Amino acid sequence: GAGDAAAKAEFAKLLGSRSGGAYIPPARLRALQAEASKDKSSPEYQRLSWDALRKSINGLINKVNTSNIKHVIPELFGENLIRGKGLFARSVMRAQASSLPFTPIFAALVAIVNTKLPQVGELVLVRLISQFRRAYKRNDKTVCNATSSFIAHLVNQYVAHELVALQILLLCLERPTDDSIEVAVGFMREVGFFLAEHSPKANNTVFERFRAVLHEGAISKRCQYMIEVLFQVRKDKYKDNPTIPEGLDLVEEEEQITHRITLDDELQVLESLNLFKVDPTFLDNEDRYIAIKKEILGDSDEESGVSGSEEDSDDEDDDGAAPEKAGITDMTETNLINLRRTIYLTIMNSLNFEEAVHKLLKINLPEGREIEMCNMIIECCSQERTYSNFYGLIGERLCKLNRVWTESFQDAFAKYYETIHRYETNKLRNIGRFFGHLIASDGISWAVLHVVHMNEDETTSSSRIFVKIMMTEMIEEMGNTKVVERFRIPDLRPAFAGLFPMDNPKNTRFAINYFTSIGMGKVTEDMRAFLADAPRLLAAQHKADRGAVKEEDSSDSDSDSDESSVVSSSSEESSSDSEDSRRGGRRSGRGGGARKRYSSDSRSPPPPRRNGGGGGERRSSPPRRASPPPRRKYSPSPSRSPSPPRRRRRDSSSPPPVRKAAGDRRREDDSPPPARRRRYSDDSAPRRRRDSSTPPRRR
Repeated sequence: GAGDAAAKAEFAKLLGSRSGGAYIPPARLRALQAEASKDKSSPEYQRLSWDALRKSINGLINKVNTSNIKHVIPELFGENLIRGKGLFARSVMRAQASSLPFTPIFAALVAIVNTKLPQVGELVLVRLISQFRRAYKRNDKTVCNATSSFIAHLVNQYVAHELVALQILLLCLERPTDDSIEVAVGFMREVGFFLAEHSPKANNTVFERFRAVLHEGAISKRCQYMIEVLFQVRKDKYKDNPTIPEGLDLVEEEEQITHRITLDDELQVLESLNLFKVDPTFLDNEDRYIAIKKEILGDSDEESGVSGSEEDSDDEDDDGAAPEKAGITDMTETNLINLRRTIYLTIMNSLNFEEAVHKLLKINLPEGREIEMCNMIIECCSQERTYSNFYGLIGERLCKLNRVWTESFQDAFAKYYETIHRYETNKLRNIGRFFGHLIASDGISWAVLHVVHMNEDETTSSSRIFVKIMMTEMIEEMGNTKVVERFRIPDLRPAFAGLFPMDNPKNTRFAINYFTSIGMGKVTEDMRAFLADAPRLLAAQHKADRGAVKEEDSSDSDSDSDESSVVSSSSEESSSDSEDSRRGGRRSGRGGGARKRYSSDSRSPPPPRRNGGGGGERRSSPPRRASPPPRRKYSPSPSRSPSPPRRRRRDSSSPPPVRKAAGDRRREDDSPPPARRRRYSDDSAPRRRRDSSTPPRRR
């Protein structure tokens, strides 16, 4: 209602003013624009779209360069260049005049637009020729130089015919002055190679005129020298002034459209196209350009953005080219090598880390190749003679910009720690300080230290040096106290379990010695406490283990009862023999003192004392036998067999009452003694033992 009408009136008033009127808050301006955009055929909406078109064209032209021109062209065709051809011509001429070194780029841009929309290229050329004529009449050397340079490159791009170039040269040389000669020499350096190829006779005529002017001597020494330099440039075949610079030959020969416009033609510059004008058929014209845009962008997609000879894969709808690309597999990793070269050159050509990060982020990295950039940054850092904080700041800035870089550098840390033994000391030092800076600045998480297991078996001298250098860098940046506080954060304790081991005393002692030696004794306090308490903890653990084993044994006691009864019955049958073997063991341990005391008794009844005395000792103290296994292992027959000689030596040590008590047992074993004597009669060892008992008999 009334509010909408008032808003439209206010907006129309703002649009009608040349400067835009008073300041309007952004929220109010958006509300007015939204109100005006409801009717797309209204003058207000047309004015909004016109302003948007002007800003878009200006922005695209200002950002174009050799590397991105193939990406800017589709965006430029996305704007309505038919409606805004006046805006395009004015913008490109202004941009070229303000940055003359970019003239070949702007000429290439106009040449590409000219292949699809010839009326736009023609308008640019008409305005340039008109501007040159006006500037020449006004003796404006600056504008003449800029305009003639643009015309020369349009001739090189086949947008303008070479006839206009010859006319400009003859005009400047007809009545030579210092300024006109300077313009002619500059123009000839840009277009001379093209004229030499396409119009050699006319080119020779122009140089003859230059020679005549030089011989006349009517110009200054400076201009004479310029002409001499031009002849030298011609002799060198314009090696520093190619027709089309590398990377800008973007138009196929069959697509070129050349406009035959001369200096003498009546030109219509159509200045009114620079100004907004209400279009009664605005919507129809917009729909018509949308159809043209689809045709243009479709062709450019099939021809890879600009022409059939270029490789541009910005559009995902190019179904025809996809199968060919999918059928080629690059096993030489050429793309990867080129990517690494680009990253290296970008880093080396940067003055500071902020410029380096800005340039690195502009590199078109394939998805999943982020780790390659991280590796190249680390490798560049390792190649330096001494560590440069330039690389650490690059890594820190990347990590804090995007989580993807953080994860990539964390993966790189694990990889480099695993292979750090392959690097020489200087590279190892640089890599260690680089990661020390990243960890200290929180570029990457401290949890990456979980890959470090500080023990003798899982570390090498290289890895220990690496950890030392990394820790030293962290302490230099944060201070020892803050580093210790970080290591004691409860949430990070699991990640430091390998760095500060407390699994067994050996590893703990090794880690304590290591960190103390590198000046980080404070972080070992917890490990020292564990090491001091380790015996008690181990004893409690062993006790718990034994308790668990006993519980298992008691649970199996019922099933083992039958087996134990069978074993006990068999043991009773051999108890007498086993006791005899124990008797021999005890005698060997007592020594020779008893034999000396009872030497007289041992001579008279050797055989009875051997059997009886041994039995008494065997019953009195069986637990004293400390080493029976060799004697049991010595003979497969009853264990009493290996020790008859020792019994003979030791029967004197046993008292008579004990021998009586052992008599009953001797009666049970009457048959075995003679059998044993007969069995050992063939052995050399028993004879030696009997011989050893003879000395008491001699006494």
